[in-house]
Parts: sequence; C-alpha cells; structure tokens
Amino acid sequence: MARPSKYKPEFAKQAAKLCKLGATDRELADFFGVAESTLNLWKLEHRSFSESLKMAKDAADKRVERSLYQRATGYSHEAVKILMTKEGDVYREPYVEHYPPDTVACIFWLKNRKPAEWRDKADVEHSGSLTVTIADPTRRAGNPTST
Repeated sequence: MARPSKYKPEFAKQAAKLCKLGATDRELADFFGVAESTLNLWKLEHRSFSESLKMAKDAADKRVERSLYQRATGYSHEAVKILMTKEGDVYREPYVEHYPPDTVACIFWLKNRKPAEWRDKADVEHSGSLTVTIADPTRRAGNPTST
C-alpha cells in the first residue's frame, strides 16, 4: 500500500507565487519538503498544479525578456533624490535616470534572436582540389637517392 500524497490543492497557488519570483523546480521541491521527482509526479497527476507553474514561469520569463530588451536598447525612468539642506530640512528632488544601451545585452540578444548572423563560429567552405604527397619512409632525409 502506497503512502498518501503530501500534495494539497493550495500548493498550486503557492508554487505559482514562487515561480513568479523566479523559483526553480529544485527550490519548489525544497519549499514543499519533497524530492524533485515528487514535484515532477505532482505535475503529472495534478493538472492545475502543472498549469499554474507553466503560467507563472512564463510570466517571469517575459519580465526578464523585457528587462534584457530595455538593457540592450537603453531606457529612462523617473526617480527621486532625497536631499538635506544645511539646516537639516529634508526635501525630494525629482529627476530622470538614464541608462545607455548595454553592449553585452545587445550581443546576447542578437546571438539568440539572429544566430545565423551573430554567432561566434564562422562556417568556412573550401573549394578546389588539394594534392597530398606521402613521403617514402625508406628514404633518408637529405639523401634523395638512398634506398
């Protein structure tokens, strides 16, 4: 007789929240106090659990993709500096923070989006013919007439 499952329906919602924060399957298994293989079994046995993980992981991936794109192209956002006068009065100074495009993010984006044009490895084709001459091992070096 098999042990009863530790799975509870509320795990789907908890797992989704963790996945939206970037949790991996290993981290989920640790959170629920089970082996990763048990987590994989839950995905097979409980459709709502599996679907909630997929949707939450997809949302996290899309957030990272947007961030990578912004980093690659540069972006600006409103911010506030908190300053203090000589008299000790605190005041806020709004400003716009600018981030220039990041070369590494650009390269990463292009290598993944357009691998044929941006990969490091270049395919080199050789055309024509090549003649290979194998030396006679019985000939001594420097004496072409010796046998």
